[in-house]
Amino acid sequence: MTIGEALTHSRILLEKHGIPDPETDSLLLVSHITGLDMLMTRLEKNRPLTTEQEQRLSSLLLSRTQRKPLQYLLGEQWFYGRRFIVDKRVLIPRQETESLCSLAISFLTDRKNGTALDLCTGSGAIAVTLAAECPHSQVYASDLSPDALDVARMNATANQVTVSFCEGDLFEAVSEGLRFDVIISNPPYIPSADCKNLQQEVLKEPVMALDGGGDGLDFYRRIVTEAPHYLKPGGALMMEIGYDQGEKVSSMCVNAGYVDVLVHRDLYGQQRMVTGKRPL
Repeated sequence: MTIGEALTHSRILLEKHGIPDPETDSLLLVSHITGLDMLMTRLEKNRPLTTEQEQRLSSLLLSRTQRKPLQYLLGEQWFYGRRFIVDKRVLIPRQETESLCSLAISFLTDRKNGTALDLCTGSGAIAVTLAAECPHSQVYASDLSPDALDVARMNATANQVTVSFCEGDLFEAVSEGLRFDVIISNPPYIPSADCKNLQQEVLKEPVMALDGGGDGLDFYRRIVTEAPHYLKPGGALMMEIGYDQGEKVSSMCVNAGYVDVLVHRDLYGQQRMVTGKRPL
């Protein structure tokens, strides 16, 4: 089988099983098993695959037709221009979360020796990005899952940054006395009942990284209430939200005494982030 034949076979098979973007998936899978980039995969269509490569592709295609997320099969996801290791232990970083990172980076850039805390760090995508983009800042990250923290540590090492990781339930993981310029989080925010009706690929991701309780707001109630104890005066709380949660989460922040509370939209125009500051 040549690369061109592998691409055609993969696309037809994935299309038959209802995979959303079979052409892109087939290109990425064939690129993965050959070690070629996407451009060279397109150009080298007459190159034959080895028997081992054919077997690997067959195995990957079987998993993909069973709706295992493509990123788990490839073992990676790109985020903010960097490669992150991902597997079934962590939520796959989404592009929209890059907007949340950009807000924090802008805030930290104006502060010398800044400090940041990433709650529910998962793969470490947010924490590692902040550490890489703001090398003058000290970044901490917490997660309840020791498995997720193992992946996050690998990503910090792979991207050559220093992040202080701690295991525990939100702020319970943070040493007493630490105060931060920015507390940032992409917490679970999907209502429990809705978790059963997600896209098949999303159902393969860790449920503890998705389930936000009955109304999806359990984590926001805790974070908004507890964060002022860990924020420096003038420090900012920045959280990703679901598309319909802006009003409720921003009201929580206002009622808790935060100032400059704002709801931000992502690149697609959806409400995606809420920010607020601890008063000076």
